[in-house]
Amino acid sequence: MDAIMLQEKLVERLLCPRVRTARRKEKQYVGFATLPNQVHRKSVKKGFDFTLMVAGESGMGKSTLVNSLFLTDLYKDRKLLNAEERINQTVEIIKHTVDIEEKGVKLKLTIVDTPGFGDAVNNNECWKPITDYIDQQFEQYFRDESGLNRKNIQDNRVHCCLYFIPPFGHGLRPVDVEFMKALHEKVNVVPLIAKADCLTPNEIKKLKDRVREEIERFGIKVYQFPECDSDEDEEFKQLDKELKECCPLAVIGSNTVVEARGQRVRGRLYPWGIVEVENQSHCDFVKLRNMLIRSHMHDLKDVTCDVHYENYRAQCIQDMTSKLTQDNRMESPIPILPLSTPDVETDRLIKMKDEELARMQEMLNKMQQQIHDGKDQ
Repeated sequence: MDAIMLQEKLVERLLCPRVRTARRKEKQYVGFATLPNQVHRKSVKKGFDFTLMVAGESGMGKSTLVNSLFLTDLYKDRKLLNAEERINQTVEIIKHTVDIEEKGVKLKLTIVDTPGFGDAVNNNECWKPITDYIDQQFEQYFRDESGLNRKNIQDNRVHCCLYFIPPFGHGLRPVDVEFMKALHEKVNVVPLIAKADCLTPNEIKKLKDRVREEIERFGIKVYQFPECDSDEDEEFKQLDKELKECCPLAVIGSNTVVEARGQRVRGRLYPWGIVEVENQSHCDFVKLRNMLIRSHMHDLKDVTCDVHYENYRAQCIQDMTSKLTQDNRMESPIPILPLSTPDVETDRLIKMKDEELARMQEMLNKMQQQIHDGKDQ
C-alpha cells in the first residue's frame, strides 16, 4: 500500500508540474485584486449624476447644443420671447433634469439654464443670481454633509459651466470678463465660441488666439485639463493634446438630420453647402462631447469636490469659528478692574522698610570702617 502511494506521488511530481504550480498560486491568491470590479459594480448600480450650467446671451444656440450633446430634448415646453420681453426680462435660474441610460449605465443629468443673462440694456451685476445659485447649492450640500442622513445626500453642485462667447466681435466683451471672473473660483468654467458656422477657419483661429490672450491677461481661471499619466494609452494622450490646442472650442449645434454625400448626418443646410455638426473639420463639437462626457466628466466632478467646494467649506468653517469666538466674548466679557486708590497703611509699611534698610546699610558701613582702621594699626 505504501509503495502504491509513493508511486502515485512520484508520477504526480514528474508528470504534473503545471498542476502543482497552479495549486501553489491558488494558495497565494488573496482576492483584493477584485476591488476595482466591486467598485465598478457598486457605482453602476448606484448611478451617476452631473450638473451642467449653460450661460450666455439669448440666440447663442445653448439649448440646441445641449440637445445635440445628449441626444435628448430638454426644452419641449420652452416659450420663445420677443425682443421687448427679452429686454425687460431679469436673469432666471431654470433647472431641467433628465434620467439617461446607456449600456446599463444610468446618468441623472441636470441642466441649469440662465435665461435673461446679458439681454438687458444695463447688464451691471447680471451674474449675481448665478453666483448666488452656485453658493446656495454649496450651502445645501454642506448642511446635508453635516447632518445625520449623510447616506442619501443629493449632489446638486454645479460641476461645469459652459459659457458661450458671441462669434461677432473682436474678443471678450466687458460682461464676458466680469462674468468669468465672478465664477472662476466657484465652478469649472469652459468658454465656447458659439455659432462657429458664422466664421471662416481663419477667423475662428484669430478669435481663438485673441480670446486665449485676453483670458491670460485678465487673470481668468478657466478649467485646466489635467496632465496625462505616463501609463495612459496613446489615444487618450492624443485627445488631451488636441483639446488643449483647440481651446476655446468653436461649436455648432443642430438637431436636424440632413443628407450629405449620400449619408444622413446632423447639420445645417445652407444655400452654399452643408455644415456637419460631427465633422471635426467644420467645428469642435466632437471634441467638446468627448471632453465633457467620455474623458473628463469625472475630473470635472473631482475638481468641483476637491477644490471649489473645499474652498467654500473652509471659508464656512472659518466664519463659524470667528462668529462663535465673538459670541463667547460677548457672553463673558473680561471685567475691567477699577484703578485702586492709594492705601495709607501700605505706604507707611513701605516707608518703615526703607528706613530699616537705611539703618542696616549705615551699620554695615561702620563695621567695614572699623575693620579697615584695625588693619592700619
